[in-house]
Amino acid sequence: MDIQILGHSDIDLLKDLQPTGWQDIIPIFDFYTNSVFCFPIKATIDNKIVGIGTTIIHNDIAWLAHIIVRPDNRNNGIGQLITQTLIDSLKAKNCDTIYLIATDLGAPVYEKLGFETETEYLCFKDIQTDMGWTISKNITLFTDDFKEHIANIDRHVSGEDRMLQIQQHLTYGYVYLQDKIIEGYYLPTLGEGLIIANTSSAGLELMKLRLTTKENIAFPIDNLSATEFLHKNNYKEFKMVKRMRLGTKRTWLPAKIYSRIGGHLG
Repeated sequence: MDIQILGHSDIDLLKDLQPTGWQDIIPIFDFYTNSVFCFPIKATIDNKIVGIGTTIIHNDIAWLAHIIVRPDNRNNGIGQLITQTLIDSLKAKNCDTIYLIATDLGAPVYEKLGFETETEYLCFKDIQTDMGWTISKNITLFTDDFKEHIANIDRHVSGEDRMLQIQQHLTYGYVYLQDKIIEGYYLPTLGEGLIIANTSSAGLELMKLRLTTKENIAFPIDNLSATEFLHKNNYKEFKMVKRMRLGTKRTWLPAKIYSRIGGHLG
């Protein structure tokens, strides 16, 4: 078995690795192969791709994402080999904190490699998009004047410097203003639609805006106000997934995340 860089020319060969119930991986790996902060790899046997995965690097913090093994090649250590290869590559790049979101299938593999569970995400689905909520007048479209403030909020809450990735989605974003101060923002085109807010009023109003067009949402279990809001509207989480960490523990604020980016970035 060989481990190699996954290039753009490999994209069409990944269709057979598509996991059931996951978002289409073809455009995601197209993004990975075209982004300077992403480093996808492939495992091959007799020139056939049997596994894939990637790293996403934000300076000295990184994420492992989309570690997938072809169903008929599972239980042969391929997932563990891909994961260890990605970890080793990050150590060489001086990343001392590595995160991932683990499925039930993947968690035992990551635990063997030293990952610890930091928190869990609650996942909701089948939310009615016509709840009759009135969109708050405090919500406005993004302008360039808001960019620096959003960068500060995101860095404070996530503990990461990820503006290289976020900035390309700002044009389509929204902010919640209170007395001309940004209390939260929503980026519809970033993954599942990232929402981060410093106050529950901002976070919940941005959630209402998001749920007018999307019927699913996920956020950390630490966000009690978001959890209470959905429970009061008679929605119950259908599953929980683990956010895991290898290496140095960082300060981040999960209670201020009202909608995650996705399974590849928390």
